[in-house]
Amino acid sequence: MEKAINRQRVLLQHLQPSTPSLDESSMLSASICAAGDSTAYQRSSCFGDDVVVVAAYRTPICKSKRGGFKDTYPEDLLATVLKGLLDKTKLNPNEVGDIVVGTVLAPGSQRATECRMAAFYAGFPGIFISLFNMNLTLIVMPTNMKIILWNPSETVPVRTVNRQCSSGLQAVADVAASIKAGFYDIGIGAGLESMTANVVSWEGSINPKVKTLQQAQDCLLPMGITSENVACRYGVTRQEQDWAAVESHRRAAAATASGKFRDEIVPVVTKIVDPKTGDEKQVTISMDDGIRPETSLSGLAKLKPVFQKDGSTTAGNSSQVSDGAAAVLLMRRDVAIKKGFPIFGVFRSFAAVGVDPAVMGIGPAVAIPAAVKSAGLQIEDIDLFELNEAFASQFVYCCKKLELDPAKVNVNGGAIALGHPLGATGARCVSTLLNEMKRRGKDCRFGVVTMCIGSGMGAAAVFERGDGVDALCNARKIPSQNLLSKDAR
Repeated sequence: MEKAINRQRVLLQHLQPSTPSLDESSMLSASICAAGDSTAYQRSSCFGDDVVVVAAYRTPICKSKRGGFKDTYPEDLLATVLKGLLDKTKLNPNEVGDIVVGTVLAPGSQRATECRMAAFYAGFPGIFISLFNMNLTLIVMPTNMKIILWNPSETVPVRTVNRQCSSGLQAVADVAASIKAGFYDIGIGAGLESMTANVVSWEGSINPKVKTLQQAQDCLLPMGITSENVACRYGVTRQEQDWAAVESHRRAAAATASGKFRDEIVPVVTKIVDPKTGDEKQVTISMDDGIRPETSLSGLAKLKPVFQKDGSTTAGNSSQVSDGAAAVLLMRRDVAIKKGFPIFGVFRSFAAVGVDPAVMGIGPAVAIPAAVKSAGLQIEDIDLFELNEAFASQFVYCCKKLELDPAKVNVNGGAIALGHPLGATGARCVSTLLNEMKRRGKDCRFGVVTMCIGSGMGAAAVFERGDGVDALCNARKIPSQNLLSKDAR
């Protein structure tokens, strides 16, 4: 016991300031996170270890097969948003520790290669080779005195992640976790989907074992059937669903008209091919093309159910099949401050949960409380929600189940109006959320991005407005610096 106590004392000495000249603010202290006094974790009072978002951009979202990106290669969408991020932030690409891309429909190895190619197209490998370029390192081989030019930016890796509709948010969360773990200080969480190039499909035969377990069978249900299940099981009416769709289009149209999306969209220079003549025309796509401002309850009421003859899920109250990409730049707070980047938002927590696959759309109703609790908050503390509108049925249910204020949810519209490029949606929502939080300023401190996930899951992440915690405003003071265990005191 005495040896253990002495060892704790030695370790404690290493944690204390090395010189008495250091001021009290620089001392390591177990201060409660400013996310709230009920938070489950502690951090140093300088907040240097916070994972922060310094930039978040997206391409416009376009209707698949008939929209602005119908003739655009998927990697060109990702390359455009990555290059836009570099251009707008002036970030040195050599400093990026990893690029993680959420993507769903494309074959895994092909999409991974496409994403790696996109990083090169965006400028990550470095284009100009010069002995006077600080990006180049000279390596002299003593055996034959051969000089090798090495470009460090080619070492920036890329990987993909697939958690269905939450893949873009999962990419952001994975980068945040890696930064928190100390694997690197700067990373990019991105998302990409071209539902023009890739469609929902199943390769190979289905294991007959699936017939022995109902939950496994339900994983194979078409998403539209799960929407009907939610509406039936939880009593969501057709009128409620149509109203949600009308409101989504109304809000998205208003946001577009007022220029709210301008700060988050990177225009895409691409081509449109005339299907009749084959003629190509170069165009610049700078706006979402799925928003229908004229959408009305009377118009939606005329649409027939798509998935069940007597159902309530229609093409009008479901998310649109879309193409798009998004990218979020994250880093440690102290690194961001040192480099002069603005603190756009703070990544506070993330949660992924499992739910009944037959009603996969309820995922946010379970994921939101989990993520909010992890951040040490209450749902009432959240000022804005970006809740992906996969289907109006599940959107309406989740809002009602958690008693969310409609004035706080999808204030600029959602996937029913904007579209749902599966792998990109999570990262897109981060950009939309943080831009709106910035506009609202001090009246908006915490926000949540959340979505349901195919096969029965939900995901949610909590963000704090960037300038909301620059000072210790509600952290509880720790009177003692005694960090010894109780047994050693």
